[in-house]
Amino acid sequence: MLKRISQRSIFSKAISRPVWILSLVSLLTDVSSEMLYPVMPIYLKSIGFSIVLIGVLEGVAEATAGLSKGYFGKQSDLKGKRLPFVQLGYFLSALSKPMMAVFTFPVWVFSARTLDRLGKGVRTGARDALLSDAATPQTKATVFGFHRALDTLGAAIGPLLALVFLAAYPGAYRTLFFIAFAPGLLGVLTTFLLKESRRAPTAKTSGTSFLGFVRYIPQSSPAYRKLLLGLLVFALFNSSDVFLLLMFKQQGVSDTNLISIYIFYNLVYALLAYPAGILADRLGLKKIFLTGLCFFVMVYIGMAYNKQLGVYYLLFFLYGAYAACTEGVSKAWISKVCDPRDTATAIGTYEGLRSIAALSASAIAGLLWYYINPMATFLTTATAVAAVILYFAKMRKTEDGSQKTEDGS
Repeated sequence: MLKRISQRSIFSKAISRPVWILSLVSLLTDVSSEMLYPVMPIYLKSIGFSIVLIGVLEGVAEATAGLSKGYFGKQSDLKGKRLPFVQLGYFLSALSKPMMAVFTFPVWVFSARTLDRLGKGVRTGARDALLSDAATPQTKATVFGFHRALDTLGAAIGPLLALVFLAAYPGAYRTLFFIAFAPGLLGVLTTFLLKESRRAPTAKTSGTSFLGFVRYIPQSSPAYRKLLLGLLVFALFNSSDVFLLLMFKQQGVSDTNLISIYIFYNLVYALLAYPAGILADRLGLKKIFLTGLCFFVMVYIGMAYNKQLGVYYLLFFLYGAYAACTEGVSKAWISKVCDPRDTATAIGTYEGLRSIAALSASAIAGLLWYYINPMATFLTTATAVAAVILYFAKMRKTEDGSQKTEDGS
């Protein structure tokens, strides 16, 4: 009994005030963003955007977010500052919401949507570095898991609020964009509760161009490079969740059930992310990460053959468990195998390259879907990720985050 109480006390201490604040900010921001996620394509079509133009818009926006994560992560390390990047990033994303509704001509909408994703790029590396700094080597996955839990809870609350509002005011999409500004702005104001301790700027001066963060890879530890390779190969086959939703539609799942499954997935993810982080710190990052990848393979095999609604809920329970076991854990793993002075650069580099790999993954999935069949998309992905599992399983203890690497990180 005393041992159980002691363990609870240890893990409660891991969630310090900065972790709570950053997690709350992410929750509010995701409420703001996810309120608009289900209606974004509908709104864009209502103001004259074609399907092709929507695709171009989202592609440009996501590419901007991904590549800017690497650049601004590097800038955060070079300047020795985190908080200004966090505050600016959240502010840009909040500001983009009402901008989307003020004017509707394409160039303005492109600018507003890109500003939203740029904000994500500005803040991600610096924010994750702050989370890493607030953790000990023994609690990194716990901290990142807690942050993912609150972040994803916002992703479940947002669509629910949107559904309630649109049920009362059908078609009031522009009003919803203004409403979404409120939680986003509250998140920005909450960041001012944070205080950052002074740190010396890094002495490194290379890599200040927009793509200069890529130069960090040959300078990083061997453990980081090996981890990065495995994560990027996984990303290369981890296509957009849109293909899962398209499979639902092809099987005749109604829009209401589709949205409910999406909300169910986010709730599962939110509930399991924190416990998964605790388990990762206790049992090992690699074990929990590999467990998540196994769930992923099971989901994609199931999606290839299933036609029953009840089984879809089971599959998306496993999909939520996969996300809980991998998203926060992967960042905790990166933070344990890189130099603490380069945490924002290390995470930003991964996020930047992952965005490029994700675009390629969706292209590959789309080609398989169109030229062969949907089953080929899911089975090919499952087979490729099974190979990634074998790659990670062969990592030595000095490379899996359970022991210190040669550079002492």
